[in-house]
Amino acid sequence: MIGLVKPVLFQVAGYQNSGKTTLSLKLIQQLAAKGLKVATVKHHGHGGRPEIVEEKDSDKHVKAGAAVSLVEGGGRMVIHAENDKWSLSEEIDMLSFFKPDVILIEGYKNEPYPKAVILRDESDLELVGKLHNIKVILCRNSELANVLKDSSLPVLDINEGVSWIIEYITGTQ
Repeated sequence: MIGLVKPVLFQVAGYQNSGKTTLSLKLIQQLAAKGLKVATVKHHGHGGRPEIVEEKDSDKHVKAGAAVSLVEGGGRMVIHAENDKWSLSEEIDMLSFFKPDVILIEGYKNEPYPKAVILRDESDLELVGKLHNIKVILCRNSELANVLKDSSLPVLDINEGVSWIIEYITGTQ
């Protein structure tokens, strides 16, 4: 196993439909293939609450007033918890119980953790000036790389970004 300061936190940021989930899935697969235990936090940015299976016992427990309900079966654990609003730090604290090597954060773009920012087109360039702790800029449009050629940050095609992020996370960057 790679000697990491545990857990390593890394964000994948960008506007909706920029490719955050696709990139996150590739990172999870490659990190897991290296033997790392990966936990993820995803911000549900589509408005409202994430979908859950209604009318199952855990849902009934929460609707009856339980703050949290845990269901386990066949090695799978599902946690259903309700709160007015969860902070990212509370979510990270919860995931820390599982002792991950890496916590990959999808979304929460304004949080201060090291991050890759994905740009779809020139209208997304504002993110480079707004976000903090950007480690790499990933472009879905090859012409954006020319616009950002004077950046002090690495600017890569989104497909090249996976290897860069893996190296960054594992400390070989």
